[in-house]
This record gives sequence, C-alpha cells and structure tokens, in this order.
Amino acid sequence: MIDRNLAPTLLQSASWYPVVTLTGPRQSGKTTLCRALFPEHRYLSLEAPDVRAFAREDPCGFLQDAGDAVLLDEVQQVPELLSWVQVAVDEDPTPGRYVLTGSQHLGLSAAVAQTLAGRTAIHHLLPPSWEELQRFEEPPRTLDDVLFAGAYPRIHDRGIPAPRWLSDYLQTWVQRDVRQVLEVTRLEAFERFLRLAAGRTACELNMSALGGDVGVSHNTIREWVSVLETCFLLHRVPPWHANIRKRLIKAPKLHFVDTGLACALLGIRTIDQLRHHPLRGALVETWVASECLKQQVHAGLVPALQHVRAAGGLEVDLLASAGQQLWALEVKSGRTITPEHVRHLESFRDLVSTSNAGFDVRSVLLHGGETRSTIRGCEVIPWSALPELDITKP
Repeated sequence: MIDRNLAPTLLQSASWYPVVTLTGPRQSGKTTLCRALFPEHRYLSLEAPDVRAFAREDPCGFLQDAGDAVLLDEVQQVPELLSWVQVAVDEDPTPGRYVLTGSQHLGLSAAVAQTLAGRTAIHHLLPPSWEELQRFEEPPRTLDDVLFAGAYPRIHDRGIPAPRWLSDYLQTWVQRDVRQVLEVTRLEAFERFLRLAAGRTACELNMSALGGDVGVSHNTIREWVSVLETCFLLHRVPPWHANIRKRLIKAPKLHFVDTGLACALLGIRTIDQLRHHPLRGALVETWVASECLKQQVHAGLVPALQHVRAAGGLEVDLLASAGQQLWALEVKSGRTITPEHVRHLESFRDLVSTSNAGFDVRSVLLHGGETRSTIRGCEVIPWSALPELDITKP
C-alpha cells in the first residue's frame, strides 16, 4: 500500500465525528486505506452474503455483535443499517466509532444525508494523483505512460496491463453497477454513450447533440451524466462566473476522472497509438483537470474548478480558486512553447483586472516538455511539476 494524501484528513475527521464516511469509485483504494488507518476497528464487508443477510434481518443485533469500533465496507448494500448507526452514535457519540465505505456514491449519499447529518464527515477517495503514483515501486514515468495507464491502484501495484484491467473493469462495472444504480435497460445504448462521451472529454457538453448521436433523449443523457458524476467516473467543470458574465458563454466542460478509462473507451490499445491519436491533446487537458480535482478532493475540500470561454474567442482551459487566489491554467500537450501560447492567459488576466472582481490571478501554462520559463508574466512549467501548484491554499 502507498501513502494517500487523504489520510491525515480522514484521521482528523475520526477525532471529531462518531462516523466517518468514505466514498469513491470502485477500486480506488478505499478499503485498503481505511484498514490501514483504523487497524483496531473490526472489519465487516457487506458484500459478503451472510454478513449482508445478518445486517438486514437483525440490524440491531448486527451492530451489537460488531462492537464499538467498526469498519463497515460497501455499506450502500444495506442502507437501512444507517438508521441503526444513528441510534448507536446518538447514545454514544465517541469520535471514530464507525468508519463507513461505499462505491455507489448516489445511493450512499442519499442514505447518509437522511440519517447521519451532523454525525458524520464525508470524504471522497479518487484514484491516486500523479504525486501519489510516484510512491509505487514502478511508477509511470512519462506523460504518455500516465495518460495510457490511468491511475487505478491495482494496475500499478500488481503490474497488470492497463488495457486488460480497464476492459475487465468496464465490463464488470457495466454489468453490475449500471444495472443496479442506473436501472439501465438499453445496455447497448449506454455503452455507446460511454464511448461517445470519451470522445468528448475536455469539450463543452451539449446534451442534445450527444443524445442525438446515442439515440436517446437529452433528459436521459442528463440523468446518465449526473449519475456517472456522482459515481466519480465523470466530472463537469462549470463555466466561470463573475462580474463579466454577460460576455461569457455558459456551458460546462466534460472530463473523465481517469484518462486510462477514457483511452480504453476510445479503443486506444498501445502507447504508440496514443502518441498519434487526434484526441491526445484533449486527454492531456483532462489529465490536468483530474489532477486538480484530486488535489482539492483529497484535501477534504469541495471542488472549485471552472473554465472560461467568452465571446471573441477567449478561452482558458481551467480555473482553480482558493479564496481570492485564482489559478488560470492553460494546457499544451506539445513540448515547444511560443509567446502566442500565453495569449489567452494574458487576455484573461487583463479582463479580470478591469472587472473589479477582486481576484489575484496567477497564470500558468503547463506543457508536455520538461522546460521552465516565464513569458509575459505567465509561468511556463512542465506537466510533471503540476503538484507544485498547491491550488488548495489561498
């Protein structure tokens, strides 16, 4: 197991709240992390049929038998158990009594919101960030390596070929979680939606156009996107809003949380194929957006990411805000950088300075090479230096 950046936040929450809830996509490392952080807690997995049956048939007896320090894994399998957890912690609110994990964020969030409000801290664990991946024995080294393999821990911990593992992950996830959570009856249409969504990563989301290509209504696309976002497979980056909003074009950008998963859906089977793929640039931007998302989520923060597209052609790939600090990030997949590449960053900085929005803009151009420089007041840094930008602090 590698050290995860979320660990200190989880431990701190367990010293404050009687319940700590950890959600995230399947295979992101939730169980491994919690068992390492809370070794004295009795571990019970509600995936096991006998354990699940006991919890459903006699929840009061189940919790009494479990003891005072319990790690309940995949708790969304028995959401009614949370009402009994509420009763238990109301009687004895000792911090850190229960640690709950779950993969299906939608069902788990509804149950937690209804029964454990004020009694639990809720955190999310995504696949490891680039910084965390470097803690594996044989981490990816190049930009194409990390784009192609993605960040799910088992790929890097066990050396499983990324296309094989990701293909199995997709098949298992579609057959199991999609049927259970989304209640999808047209699996063929849903699988087509996933592939087409991967082709639109780092693009503005037009649900009507996507629905037309998939062959379903835009309302169905809206539902599917929303649920996949709450399951941490997709995330939408909303448009920036400030005093200049009348000039902004308001549409969210769609990003996959894991570029390896996007590559698998795009049919990219080798790194050489990725290097020459027309969507490589979009995948690099998606990787940067995902890394920024992980920085904020693993610090226990609500994501604060946006993008800019304004009338007249102004575009900035990603904005990350922390108080009055506004990080403006432009992403270039190539290794060669010219002054023209910072034009949008300059324009945005000037626009904000004249809008009286009160932000301190820090402009950064990330590129696919290894050089560092400063061009017209904009920092130019390599992709691998992204963790140096601590976007979680004002």
